[in-house]
Amino acid sequence: MRAAAAFLSFIPAALSFATTKPSVSYRASSTLMAKLGDSIDFAKYEGLGNDFILIDDRDKSDPSLTPEQSERLCNRNFGIGGDGVIFALKAPEGEDYDFTMRIYNSDGSEPEMCGNGIRCFAQFLKDLGEDSESYRIKTLAGPIIPVMNADGTITVDMGEPILDGPTVPTTLAPNSEHNSVLEQTHTCNGKEWKISAVSMGNPHAIIFVDDLETDIDFSIDGPALESDTGAFPAKTNVEFVQVMDPTHLKMKVWERGAGPTLACGTGTCALVVAAIRAGKIPRAGKEGVRVTLPGGDLFIEWREENNKIYMSGPATLSFKGQAILKDRP
Repeated sequence: MRAAAAFLSFIPAALSFATTKPSVSYRASSTLMAKLGDSIDFAKYEGLGNDFILIDDRDKSDPSLTPEQSERLCNRNFGIGGDGVIFALKAPEGEDYDFTMRIYNSDGSEPEMCGNGIRCFAQFLKDLGEDSESYRIKTLAGPIIPVMNADGTITVDMGEPILDGPTVPTTLAPNSEHNSVLEQTHTCNGKEWKISAVSMGNPHAIIFVDDLETDIDFSIDGPALESDTGAFPAKTNVEFVQVMDPTHLKMKVWERGAGPTLACGTGTCALVVAAIRAGKIPRAGKEGVRVTLPGGDLFIEWREENNKIYMSGPATLSFKGQAILKDRP
């Protein structure tokens, strides 16, 4: 039977863990790929409620779990529960990186990057003893550099946004500078939307609304837009955004491969870019734009001097333990 469960032995984490070094390693089995019955050491982290299972694979080039095994562990009834499984892998030989990050979503798909996930990844590295002010991480979206702040938050250099429509990728007709798609009209699920397309290494469809509670049917419109491959051939993350004031945005996200989540870092970056380009808000200074997500606030700065986006927010250990991969009846 395809469905599977993980028998869990949890070791609760102290609430004050942020100031305490973990006493054990979370390193997974040294075999190339975990097998049925193997015991998997893990740590569970969350960034504004966007929660991930972290696996220490620093001695490997590839994840020790398959996408199918990861999907099982993400099951909130029969597994550990999570929006995805993140693997801390060694850096490629001869390349200028400290580590490699790979992630499998809760449905087993593999995204290019995850903004909340990269903050959890950086905190995981620090808690493993890889103490550094910053890390240069290889991801499928390119190099990402998280910086550990003195106040316990993490600022991530997310790189430059990708605006070219076909590169996002979207088939919606470009209608703005840089061959971009900015509030382009599109019909989906029987409704007409104005969609801005931005990639942060993964695709995002941003839609501005007057009221997040009354203007959308989130559980219907979200998955319909996510899977509209006629407009987004690789599917897409979907962000619905309400402008609260010139420095404050509020959003709901339907993530590609994960569904509704409490936070999405790359989506937060993408929507700030779309809001500035569409004239919804001015470009903020170093303090950034406050974006309120269901799980809390992130602060996003899109710097004019280098076109890069910087995301600041928390990442916290929830608990650690062991999971045994086994079938369930």
